[in-house]
Amino acid sequence: MILRSLLFVPANSWRMITRSLSGKADAIVLDLEDSVPIGEKETARWFVKDFLEDIEGNPKGSSIFVRVNSVGSGLYGEDIKYAVQKALDGIIIPKAESRGDILRIEEAIKAEENRKGLKSKVLIIPIIESSKGLVNIDEIVNASPRIVALTFGAADFLRDLGRGYMQLSKDEFELLYIRSKVSITAHAYNILALDTVYLGLIIDMEGLEREARIAYMLGFNGKFVIHPSHVETVNKVFTPSPQEVEEAKGIVKSYEEALSKGLGATTYAGRMIDEATYKQAKSLLQLVKEIDEREAGFSASRGNR
Repeated sequence: MILRSLLFVPANSWRMITRSLSGKADAIVLDLEDSVPIGEKETARWFVKDFLEDIEGNPKGSSIFVRVNSVGSGLYGEDIKYAVQKALDGIIIPKAESRGDILRIEEAIKAEENRKGLKSKVLIIPIIESSKGLVNIDEIVNASPRIVALTFGAADFLRDLGRGYMQLSKDEFELLYIRSKVSITAHAYNILALDTVYLGLIIDMEGLEREARIAYMLGFNGKFVIHPSHVETVNKVFTPSPQEVEEAKGIVKSYEEALSKGLGATTYAGRMIDEATYKQAKSLLQLVKEIDEREAGFSASRGNR
């Protein structure tokens, strides 16, 4: 699954929901949690249900996720009743702190799938937003085979540390540990690592790109965004450049030629390459192939609207 950019959309705004699929975010996240006031929750749930029913059977381009309210809120059960539909790809769980949190959400999802006769399994993405969640990160990831990715919420995590809202340093060393922990854990369990939203000014594209590149260098596969204008920048950062693609093709060709001669290592552009380098290059080319397929999906979905 390609998830370079995941755009949060307040689920109580029908206008924003319907406009969300006109962009190129790899995933749309209909938000029932933080961006929806308590008095608007019911309206938001109906909008989510109506939207998912409207797009059922049509090419979507973007994957569709719903962020429900946390287990601790007591609201997630109603959220899931409305959100679990045929067109839904997954549920995002905020403030995940234990295996039990994941199992409660999964149980509610299963009940709706069975009630509605849905065959495809709804995926799960937990958000680590507290020190407790970080300490329990392994049990969280291991709680369900539905978990396809792992992410964290910087704002809530910093508040949990008693910092409140703060201006991050340019290199964001304040988030280095949690980013590293989330990325390493995700890769250890062969799921995607997704970075938190950018907390700076919406118009600060330079800051957004800098932060996205920090995440990319730490092994993240994509990033959540809170404004449509951020999608293009984030997609660019998490897409291999033409130069990287050409280099990967050259490495694959050179190594396969070496293998045909019985060699286990060779050189390319003055560098030693071996099986590990070869596998890395093959993975990059596979990623590019999947991104191209995603772009084709966008084109198909646009043609049906």
